[in-house]
Amino acid sequence: MAVEFIPIDRDTPYMFPPCVQDYLPDDHLARFVVDIVDQLDLNHLSAVYTGRGSKPFHPAMLVSLLFYGYATGVFSSRKLEKASYDSIAFRYICANTNPDHDTIASFRKRFLPELSALFVEILVVAEVMGLVKLGTVSLDGTKIKANASKHKALSWDYANRLEAQLRQEVEELMRLAEQADQGSLPEDMDIPDELKRREERLLAIARAKEELKMRAQERFEREQAEYEEKLAKREAQAKKTGKKPRGKPPKPPTAGPRGKDQVSLTDSESRIMPSAGGGFEQAYNAQAGVDVETHLIVERHVTQHTNDKQEIAPALAALEQLPAALGEVKKLLADTGYFSEANVGKCIEDGIEPFIAEKRQSHNIPLMERFSGDPEPPENATSVEAMRHRLQTLEGKAVYGKRKATVETVFGIVKEVLGFRQFLLRGLASVQGEWSLVCIGWNLKRMHALSA
Repeated sequence: MAVEFIPIDRDTPYMFPPCVQDYLPDDHLARFVVDIVDQLDLNHLSAVYTGRGSKPFHPAMLVSLLFYGYATGVFSSRKLEKASYDSIAFRYICANTNPDHDTIASFRKRFLPELSALFVEILVVAEVMGLVKLGTVSLDGTKIKANASKHKALSWDYANRLEAQLRQEVEELMRLAEQADQGSLPEDMDIPDELKRREERLLAIARAKEELKMRAQERFEREQAEYEEKLAKREAQAKKTGKKPRGKPPKPPTAGPRGKDQVSLTDSESRIMPSAGGGFEQAYNAQAGVDVETHLIVERHVTQHTNDKQEIAPALAALEQLPAALGEVKKLLADTGYFSEANVGKCIEDGIEPFIAEKRQSHNIPLMERFSGDPEPPENATSVEAMRHRLQTLEGKAVYGKRKATVETVFGIVKEVLGFRQFLLRGLASVQGEWSLVCIGWNLKRMHALSA
């Protein structure tokens, strides 16, 4: 018996012109993004346009295009332009128009601060929809590659060697210039051009060395403060116990750049950072505070610090600036990278109960240890001792156990599913703005799932 297939008909014209509304399901993410953007105040974007020249694309359409792109893993302006032709969802957002990649890239670059500011406004929309109410926030950071190669970096030792070599070559070129009338030069040598090129490289090296000196001074001041704090603790311990503290006294830091200190020549504001798989990358440290109940990102910032020790204060400052309607943060979860006595005290000072691990917790805890009762609370406990006891209780273990299942899940999806592993923009301010776009994209995707 012959099988009757559905006929392939690509030539019969439609009786009525097709509409992009006809091809997209009612509950599609693209519709949701457009609906959310329609609720945002974009007057500060529209007011910038002067009305002269050719008609521009409406800011609401370009904002929706960027937000949907970052929510679905399409980040580059060229891929967004291509998607406006190939993808029904993008054609719906663009209303069957096709903004070119220059228009998209220029809009993103021009309005990056304004787009970043919409992060909080979208959270307010989520609260109105009943999707978020702050209570417990899980904080963590992840290294994301900068738009720069680690092989295009200049170390302090190499900069000094290269500077000496270039100066010697300049002297040699000057000597050849003086002898040009007396002897023959190599056929392809243009002395003025060679001198100009070396002078430009010497200026670039000088700027790089100044940057390295500035970073070295900042590091020295930070390490000096830590050194003095350690000395003070040892002295306090000695007075308390009447005994000499155990262990060797801390060594004072040394000033000045170190031989392996590096600066990138393509993105000087990025830093060499250890990567999760081993080795080092030219990267930034992207931070996110995630609401435990909804998995929405409620705080985000980018730092140049290679570790997370100094990121509690900026995270708390950002959380304090959120609108009161979103609720109040009562608990903060963070791993051992954030632990310090000062960070615990800062949380207490801001009225937030900290759950910050002092050390890396071992896996496969013995059965009886897992189900042992709560230990007795210490008397006259310091803030660190009180937190340590809190983490040893059954309730504290349950609260802290939610950390990995929240913020690390978000990072995993952003990197593995959406594929955001490298910033497209350069410079700390631009990278901060792009990370806001990534977080907005995640929040819109998550809000769509929660609203369903």
